[in-house]
Amino acid sequence: MKAEFVNPFIEATTNVLGTMAMVQPKVGKPFVKGAQASRGDLTGVIGMTGEKLTGTMALVFTEACAMAIASNMLGETYTSLVQDVIDCVGELTNMISGGARGKLGEQGYSFQMALPSMITGASHSVHHPANAPVLVIPFSIPEGDFFLEACFREN
Repeated sequence: MKAEFVNPFIEATTNVLGTMAMVQPKVGKPFVKGAQASRGDLTGVIGMTGEKLTGTMALVFTEACAMAIASNMLGETYTSLVQDVIDCVGELTNMISGGARGKLGEQGYSFQMALPSMITGASHSVHHPANAPVLVIPFSIPEGDFFLEACFREN
């Protein structure tokens, strides 16, 4: 996967979380995902379809990380994955994919986006239907880890 496809997602992730959740996540070393099993407890997945590029983006959060971010964003203290936390991750998925979509649009890639789908539970699977490698970018905040998964293919 080309860096020009991935960098907008990294930028959007750090921008959205810095603005909306007042956290500055540390970006780890990207790697190619092997198994379909998730590295977290809560995932927001969104499909993106365009004339030149098609794929999916997923945000995968550990429970502790999702609760901390939702607490910062919503001004409440969460101790479990209640619906507000799930909805918050869905909205983050939407905002981050939208931010990346704007940056990719500047490069000539336009997209139609689906609504985010939410998956919960330890060891759930995330399937990316683009028939291309899935790049995983790990992020961390003091309360835990989360992962951005991106899978795109040129049409």
